[in-house]
Amino acid sequence: MPRINRAIELLAAGQPVYSDTVVELTHGSGVRQAGTWADCLIVDLEHQPFDTTRLGDFMRGLVAGGPTDTGHRTPAVIVTLPTDGSDARTVRTNRWMVQQALATGVHGLILCHAEAPAAVKAFVEGARYSFQDLGVGSHLEAGRRGSGGQHTAAEIWGLPVADYLECADVWPLNPSGELMLGLKIENRRALVQAEASVAVPGIAFAEWGPGDMGMSYGYREAHDPPYPPDMLAAREQVKAACDRSGIAFLDIMQRDNVVALIDAGVKIGATTREVAALGRRHSRRKAGTAS
Repeated sequence: MPRINRAIELLAAGQPVYSDTVVELTHGSGVRQAGTWADCLIVDLEHQPFDTTRLGDFMRGLVAGGPTDTGHRTPAVIVTLPTDGSDARTVRTNRWMVQQALATGVHGLILCHAEAPAAVKAFVEGARYSFQDLGVGSHLEAGRRGSGGQHTAAEIWGLPVADYLECADVWPLNPSGELMLGLKIENRRALVQAEASVAVPGIAFAEWGPGDMGMSYGYREAHDPPYPPDMLAAREQVKAACDRSGIAFLDIMQRDNVVALIDAGVKIGATTREVAALGRRHSRRKAGTAS
């Protein structure tokens, strides 16, 4: 049986993951996106209204339009939260966003402006149930995700509630977990703490957020390459931190750099269907499999 989370399945098999951005949160959009070319879908709620009713409609649409070509009930869906990781207090105050997003049945979350390791730790704890004890005591406190939302999420995943509760934990800390937590190390304050932040157990990937990173260096619009030398140095610092911690690095992949980025160890590519096809051929991915 395949994993619930296609992105985790691929990363565990050593294959790059390709993501697309969701632009419309409706049931009909979910039905259409069930057949996406992408391995995972990113829902940007950082800059759009945090509307979990619409997010839930979209997730139910994915189920109605599924299964995917690879046999998964839905594509993996990762939500960018509108709160930030400036400090642990901010994350804990906004933990309701984590709970409500996960209750819709999504498969992962991204914490923006992850500036402090303590904030990242609070993020991981907020996404975990208190009975999940891997890493607790040595690096983490007990999880803070409350009971109540698991019934809706389990229905989206197509699991009995008891099974959902067991596998709704963070990977790779829990090898059987199906949730992916990511960070945006996207400003100069976050960059100083990048090494410690990405090393927090329970984090699966990180990105360098070129748009905001560029602004923190004084560039008004530097989201896309070519990047100036100081931004390139920031990118390399985040990627090196990810490599040392053994987590995936996310970057923008384009036609002219996809092969080089894969060869350099970039594991998650925000890209297009055409570029993803090039990457899959380069990594010799077999159609419909994780290998």
